[in-house]
Parts: sequence; C-alpha cells; structure tokens
Amino acid sequence: MKSILIRPLITEKMSGISEKHSNKFGFVVAVDANKIQIAKALKEKFNVDVTSVNTILYKGKMKTQFTKKGRFSGRTAKFKKAVVTLKEGQTIDIFGQA
Repeated sequence: MKSILIRPLITEKMSGISEKHSNKFGFVVAVDANKIQIAKALKEKFNVDVTSVNTILYKGKMKTQFTKKGRFSGRTAKFKKAVVTLKEGQTIDIFGQA
C-alpha cells in the first residue's frame, strides 16, 4: 500500500498559518489521495480528529536547460498539498515524529 502522507509542509507561509491558527497544519500528500483518505491517514498516524481538509494540486512545470551539447527539456514533478484543520485544542508534533 502506498503512503498517503509524504512529508509535512514546512514553509514560511505555512508556519505563519500555523502560528495564527494553532490547529492548522500542511502536508505534501500523494497525488491520487482524496480528502477522506488524508483524514483517515492523519487519524491513524497522529491520533487526532480532523474537521476539514483543503487540497491544492500543483501541476509540473516545463523546464529547459541549455548546455554546450544542446537544449534539454523536461518537467518538474506534480504534487498535492493538503491544509488540515484539527479539532479545537488538538495539535501535531511535526518535529517530534518525523
């Protein structure tokens, strides 16, 4: 079985959201995972109650590299972010369980 939660999302923007709302956390998740699967995975791994899951799907961008031997084109990988809201008073220790 493929893992649904890939890694926690630790960015400046997500840190600001987590400071403002102590019950919101971000994760990079599997592209084919839906909101119900994400909530179940969080319940199993961290034993928390999820009230809402917002997902954002990022498509891979075209990248071109110019070298002495010519031009090479490729794509960056697509990925999915999930911003999860927990029940009031609950929290996840992201740095403790990695």
